Amino acid sequence: MPVRKDTGSGSDSVQRNPIRTSVANAVDAAKRYLLATQAADGHWVGELEGDTILESEYVLTMHFLGRAGEERIRKAAEHLRRKQLPTGGWAIYEGGPAEVSASVKAYFVLKLMGDDPAAPHMARARETILSLGGIEACNSFTRIYLAIFGQCSWDDTPAVPPEIVLLPDSFIFNIYKMSSWSRGIVVPLSIIWAKKPYCPVPDHAAIPELHVPRTATHVPRSRRERSWRGFFTRIDRWLKRAEAAGFTPFRKRALEVCEAWIHERLVKSDGLGAIFPPIINTIIAFRCLGYAMEDPRLLAQVRELEKLEVEDDETLHLQPCFSPIWDTALVIEALSDAGLAPSDPTLLKAGRWLLDREVKEVGDWKKACPAAEPGGWYFEYANEWYPDTDDTAEVLTALSRVRFPGESEDLAREGAVARGQAWMMAMQNRDGGWGAFDKDCDNEVLTYIPFADHNAMIDPSCEDITGRALEAFHSIGVPAGHPAVRRAAAFLDAKQLPDGTWYGRWGCNYIYGSFLALRGLLHAGEDLRQPRFQQTADWIRSRQNPDGGWGELPHSYDDPLTKGIGPSTPSQTAWALVGLFSTGDRDSDAVRRGVEYLLANQQYDGSWKDDHWTATGFPKVFYLRYHLYATVFSLRALALYTRESGPKNRFPHDAGETAERATEHGVN
Repeated sequence: MPVRKDTGSGSDSVQRNPIRTSVANAVDAAKRYLLATQAADGHWVGELEGDTILESEYVLTMHFLGRAGEERIRKAAEHLRRKQLPTGGWAIYEGGPAEVSASVKAYFVLKLMGDDPAAPHMARARETILSLGGIEACNSFTRIYLAIFGQCSWDDTPAVPPEIVLLPDSFIFNIYKMSSWSRGIVVPLSIIWAKKPYCPVPDHAAIPELHVPRTATHVPRSRRERSWRGFFTRIDRWLKRAEAAGFTPFRKRALEVCEAWIHERLVKSDGLGAIFPPIINTIIAFRCLGYAMEDPRLLAQVRELEKLEVEDDETLHLQPCFSPIWDTALVIEALSDAGLAPSDPTLLKAGRWLLDREVKEVGDWKKACPAAEPGGWYFEYANEWYPDTDDTAEVLTALSRVRFPGESEDLAREGAVARGQAWMMAMQNRDGGWGAFDKDCDNEVLTYIPFADHNAMIDPSCEDITGRALEAFHSIGVPAGHPAVRRAAAFLDAKQLPDGTWYGRWGCNYIYGSFLALRGLLHAGEDLRQPRFQQTADWIRSRQNPDGGWGELPHSYDDPLTKGIGPSTPSQTAWALVGLFSTGDRDSDAVRRGVEYLLANQQYDGSWKDDHWTATGFPKVFYLRYHLYATVFSLRALALYTRESGPKNRFPHDAGETAERATEHGVN
């Protein structure tokens, strides 16, 4: 392969540093891989992998619909068998321990599919589940699923009354005060709870052997938490007594509002929220409301579920959703860093695809941000109601790397960027950071509601999104002195932990949060030579594995003492390297070894693969593996490693284009 010449200021760095020849070859191979995998319409999408809860709930839903005898259901059950841990249970991430809710659902599904409970794999599963506390230790949503199939009592599930949709917007417990993903789960779930459907299973599939005496599973950490949990527990008991007595005067109206709410949000969306849990709940809720199996509204949601299937000759698993806008924006940035020109046809085609998916309609975000106008981007193929700040920031960065040859088309790009910027700034929280989908969605009281044990009831400011937002603003020419930038930088300054790290909400975990916080502060004009940022660099170097890579398992969400510890992955190695680059470290032994790790682990086709999961859905509850992450981030890290133009702690596109972009976008 040809050696890519260094773009530094006249330096012949390839000759000075032979490793750069290997890096240049690796970059070229990765570019060819990504160029070859672009869809005909310009976008990229990699598989998004979740845990076995998806397959378990899929099989149970198909049984609820009377379709458990299909071949695809047999394949999903086989996938569950292959994912069982040697010790007997099922984990929620690669390399993790058995988790009780995932294990109970998988065991139930395998019994439903005819596995002999005396078989060794089932005996091991049962022993593990009982050691974890059995059905009684499962989270609320799992117990509701089990109640549908008669495996636990509805009395043992928390109340999810549909009347919550009738509460005024100003009320503290209104659905718009909870996170968007919880809202999408809870509204159809409230229909299910109100109707309390019963779907029988064969006697051989029942799981009474998984019940154990209930024990306390949570000890409140503060007087405030103890007080609110007690309050909500009393409310829960009152609601159940009222339900038992038939005192539900607003039930009919509440169910009508829930149904209308769901249908409204199915417009311009690939299912409710375009993600697996609300789609599943919507299917069951529609049946609870009396929709026939042939009803096109129900069938449309079943089709959205089936689109998420990934099938091979022997197994079938489900994606939680699709990630095309996210993947496409990340690839544009990586290819641009790797040398593709802003007018390259590949980037132009991808840029047009992103522009066609700009949000033009008002969504749920308007409730907490009434002054904002539509703008921004969502995550999936179609999810108009729910743009998010993380995707919007990444798309803004990606579009800053594209220049259309025609004046009118490039003006359209600039208009979309301006609207995205305005929406992002309007969505900035009062603390200076950004959450994902809603503004100031941070009332911790909501996390004490009995059905809130999925650890995702609120959407507070995130260090990682805030860092990405700062990088995006810089990329489109927002000056470092802009008030929104200064407030965001202050938020990150305040969130830095004593050891120099930052928490990662949407990626695992402190490596991810620290890399993005450093990137954001660098682009906000902070001097990362300061001791507190060099402390972060020291921490990153201290977590390097003997093989030269970096890794961190999701266990660090449960135990911060394990932060930055785990088997090496290309994604996390790339994050660590880019974090070090941000602090000015481009030539230390740690950097060299990290680069060598990436070179040694590149696949023959030019891609990389993460063997462990590096992304986060709900901390402590649900994790993800983006199949494109390893390639995209590794390419970016190697490309940035070879580009040393400008000041030592700056990146390509940082120094020379800021004024130009500020003029283009009218920033002052």
